Amino acid sequence: MKTICLLTILAVAALALAGEGREESKPSANAKASAGQLSLTPIGAIEKRGERTVIRLDARHQDGLLGLDQWSHIWVLYWFDRNDTPEGRSVLQVHPRGNRDNPLTGVFATRSPRRPNLIGLSLCRVVSIKGTEIEIEGIDAFDQTPVVDIKPYSKGNDAPQGQITAPAWADTSGGR
Repeated sequence: MKTICLLTILAVAALALAGEGREESKPSANAKASAGQLSLTPIGAIEKRGERTVIRLDARHQDGLLGLDQWSHIWVLYWFDRNDTPEGRSVLQVHPRGNRDNPLTGVFATRSPRRPNLIGLSLCRVVSIKGTEIEIEGIDAFDQTPVVDIKPYSKGNDAPQGQITAPAWADTSGGR
């Protein structure tokens, strides 16, 4: 019993020292990393309701929305669950946008949903936040797609610096 108490005290002290100088946070057991493996648990899901798109967060994550209503845009990270197969995860080169006229390109140079880690990313406008629902615009995800994280878009941190370049196939401006 004394050993368990001592180990508990040492563990609490180590955690306190590790967090020194960091902002206060509530721990979350959503990710576990060990021996090269990473485990994620969705925080919610995309819901398509006609013309509306909503992220419905699990109730246990509602406290994490505090202050999000002050941001106009968010990054939504989600899991391409419909491609979660060994074959889909082994793809390393694709013709971008599924168009064979586009050159064969490594998946890390594309937005392809077929890739080793099936993480999708969309910059979305926040329409409203009510309870555990965030109504958004501008996501390229299916109904019931698992959401793994949400981060506010910060012009100072997220806006690119310097000249922006991209291959011709990626131009969506119609030549404008």
